[in-house]
Amino acid sequence: MGLTQWAYRLSEAMLADPLPRRWAHSLGVAERARSLSPILGSDAELLEAAAVLHDVGYSPAIAATGFHPLDGARFLRDQEGADERVVRLVAHHSCALLEAEERGLRDELASEFELERPDLVDALVFCDMTTTPDGAQTTPAERLDEIVQRYGPDTIVGRFIQRAAPEIHAASKRVGDRMAESAVGG
Repeated sequence: MGLTQWAYRLSEAMLADPLPRRWAHSLGVAERARSLSPILGSDAELLEAAAVLHDVGYSPAIAATGFHPLDGARFLRDQEGADERVVRLVAHHSCALLEAEERGLRDELASEFELERPDLVDALVFCDMTTTPDGAQTTPAERLDEIVQRYGPDTIVGRFIQRAAPEIHAASKRVGDRMAESAVGG
């Protein structure tokens, strides 16, 4: 079984029944990852696998700390023996270090999981932050607004996402620029 096939099966098993909306979001994020294949080269499969698995830590079966990037990465590493690069992308997706800081878990996350290559981190940020909770495409600005409204501006997630907004916009711009360059050069 290939990496992406394994990732889809695992993500579906962990999310589809208990969290169908989260599963729909994960499928949408993976679809966005596939759309970036022109700039990913040999890492296209890796990013798609990380994209469909990025929210697996929300699964009630494995949620331990309540911080889904850390719970998901630990599960993938410890119980699934997943590819180390997929684990790192899941651990650090969408500016997770900033949210970990809000939760008092920054040192744990940073010491357990190294950052993946910046261009792949950017790509996963872009995929997550241009996908609605239901799996449809959106803009980073609309996604950030939706998150703040859903959680509230003074919650852990609300505070974190507002702090992360400049980096989310910058990462999305870098990915958009790379896609535009690829289209012109390709």
